[in-house]
Amino acid sequence: MNTQDNITNTAPPQMPPDAILSQMIWGGLMQQSICVAARLGISDLLAEKPQTAAELATRTDSHESSLYRMLRLLASAGVFAENTERMFSLTPLSELLRSNTPNSMRDIAIMLNEDWIWQAFGELSYSVKTGATAHHKVQGMGSFEFFEQNKEAGKVFNNAMTNMSKTVVPAIVEAYDFSGFGKLVDIAGGHGYLLAGILKANPNLQGILFDLPYVIENAGELLEEEGVAERTERVSGDFFESVSAGADVYLMKHIIHDWDDEKSIKILQNIHRAMNDDGKVLIVEMVVPETSEPSPSKMLDICMLVMEGGKERTEKEYRKLLAAVGFHLTRIVPTKSPFSIVEAIKS
Repeated sequence: MNTQDNITNTAPPQMPPDAILSQMIWGGLMQQSICVAARLGISDLLAEKPQTAAELATRTDSHESSLYRMLRLLASAGVFAENTERMFSLTPLSELLRSNTPNSMRDIAIMLNEDWIWQAFGELSYSVKTGATAHHKVQGMGSFEFFEQNKEAGKVFNNAMTNMSKTVVPAIVEAYDFSGFGKLVDIAGGHGYLLAGILKANPNLQGILFDLPYVIENAGELLEEEGVAERTERVSGDFFESVSAGADVYLMKHIIHDWDDEKSIKILQNIHRAMNDDGKVLIVEMVVPETSEPSPSKMLDICMLVMEGGKERTEKEYRKLLAAVGFHLTRIVPTKSPFSIVEAIKS
């Protein structure tokens, strides 16, 4: 007897091309529904107990039927669960939209619901046609200048970056050995979450948190909470002008990708001048595969195109960029996150 005749093919049917493309075309509505749910704190409320849209509408000051329709869409994609009595509850996906859960993505989702980022995304065609930055077209200035002038937007952005760091920091600390360094400078390190994680894992290491004045002035609380404030010097400045000198390692996470090659070279030149001769520079970014395989780096690359005119880079592009400044790329260290650590020394 041929047992193959008795095996039922349980593989899901392949979606036709028009269905796949339809999902992609309408994907913006799904994204915004997730972001609105995050902003309303739906997952935090459902962590207490399953609730109806009516209950959630009362607690979020929302329109009941409109909220239900949005939650129904999200439940159809597994973001929430809905039973026959229109009661909603959490799923593994919506757990990630809670405020204080490991690997929370709530602040990232809130940022992606902001008018200033949505308006820039809407001008993608402008960036594709001209190579110019859509955010600058919409706001009349670069994104970091915008954040400095619009404190609430800057707060949302920095919260999202800290949120992202919380998912990445453990992977970086695990993947790279910092124990041989004496002093580490975290360039444009935001509120210092990554630096704090590295310092906590390396008790003999001293840290310098370097960022713009409006960022540094709000960074003390996190460093105190993490118990590393006494080992951290906070320095404000502009990395296009200079950076703190005399350290063993200079770390940048999610920084070089913000800028085109010309501006990235300027930052790296200032680091090259400031660092010890036997020091290292570590660039924590997503490295774009040379092949056509799916990668979150390619999505983030388009975000950088419209927001700041920066880019995600391949290994070859990093080698070329670093060599232009007098650095030699020694290795790329993968982590358990989408990010890798690009390590370089003076040539």
